[in-house]
Amino acid sequence: MRQKAISREVSSSRKRWKTFPVDCVAMCGDCVEKEYPNRGNTCLENGSFLLNFTGCAVCNKRDFMLITNKSLKEEDGEEIVTYDHLCKNCHHVIARHEYTFSIMDEFQEYTMLCLLCGKAEDTISILPDDPRQMTLLF
Repeated sequence: MRQKAISREVSSSRKRWKTFPVDCVAMCGDCVEKEYPNRGNTCLENGSFLLNFTGCAVCNKRDFMLITNKSLKEEDGEEIVTYDHLCKNCHHVIARHEYTFSIMDEFQEYTMLCLLCGKAEDTISILPDDPRQMTLLF
């Protein structure tokens, strides 16, 4: 799983936001209930994890989000989908979402990394019978 360098600015006052610059996009830690929650194997290619959204720290409204700057890149056989979660009312950047898909040997591999939606990875066999679940007959 590709890890991003994440820097953090934390203030003791809730009036100043916690920001997480990733790829030159400042993400807001005050807009989410939990930063980078563990989502197990739930990898979202699109959408938003609204249960983790506490409300916009700028306009104080809890509404749906806009998805902007969506891009799909392919690097070395890996598909990378990135987009930004924005407040619908004031266009404050809440988080940058990254989803990856690749095929390694006989498996499809998925990863997700997002301040709002969380972190997750999943591996699924492309064969009819998953070799990891087969038992030896000797």
